[in-house]
Amino acid sequence: MSEFANAMEVFKLLDKSNCRKCNEQTCLAFASKVFLGDRHLDQCPVLSRKIIEKYQGKQKKKITLEEYRESMLADLKEEIKFCDLKNAAQRVTGDFSKGKLTIRVLGKQFSIDPSGNMFSDIHINPWIAAPVLGYILHCKGVPLTGKWVPFRELKGGREKNGLFVQRSEKCFKKIADNYTNLFKDLILLFNGKKAGNHYESDISLVIYPLPRLPILICYWKKEDGMESDFHLFFDSSADMNANIDIVYGIAAGIVVMFEKISMKHGVSP
Repeated sequence: MSEFANAMEVFKLLDKSNCRKCNEQTCLAFASKVFLGDRHLDQCPVLSRKIIEKYQGKQKKKITLEEYRESMLADLKEEIKFCDLKNAAQRVTGDFSKGKLTIRVLGKQFSIDPSGNMFSDIHINPWIAAPVLGYILHCKGVPLTGKWVPFRELKGGREKNGLFVQRSEKCFKKIADNYTNLFKDLILLFNGKKAGNHYESDISLVIYPLPRLPILICYWKKEDGMESDFHLFFDSSADMNANIDIVYGIAAGIVVMFEKISMKHGVSP
């Protein structure tokens, strides 16, 4: 595993210019890949030889995805310690009381204290916890527009769209095809709301994984030799209230949750 404690430790070594000469979108993206073992420090063309030689021995073999998630979550908890949760409450549509910031995550209360400790009625796993913390830190409080757009149309979404389709939409479609109670559970368990007939879909509903990050779910049933279809849409303000990594993370996290729920009912997604 990398001897760097986390991606932020690598990031601090870089000039933070986001020059893209390394073919990554940002210095933070490059730092994350160095930490994961996918890139090497000497692949940053503007980093001094002195720094490269000093730290090149700290990069070892690639770490696991689970290790990366845990490290990312630890970084976010550290950042939360420097966040004014009381002032954050308004922009994230939350409530600050008794030293804790509370927001609604999938209709359930989710609270966090200044030390980064989290409390909720839903199972807190890294896929959900990390996007929630990122949302609290980076949400700009922009009002919802009511205009639904696909993931690829959000800022930074085009580059990640292939992974999003594979890990979120296609996985969600498999669950919908096999777990008949999926949409009922989305309404009963997670406060989903029916949303008419968007895009001529057979089923449309809206869920609120985060207060300013609603997701429109559309499902077309299999019929007349046509395969079923499934797509997720986001309010066009999503990339201002949550960056693309948060949007991706929360969608993937919901898929993980429903994969587990469907398996508990004996349904293989």
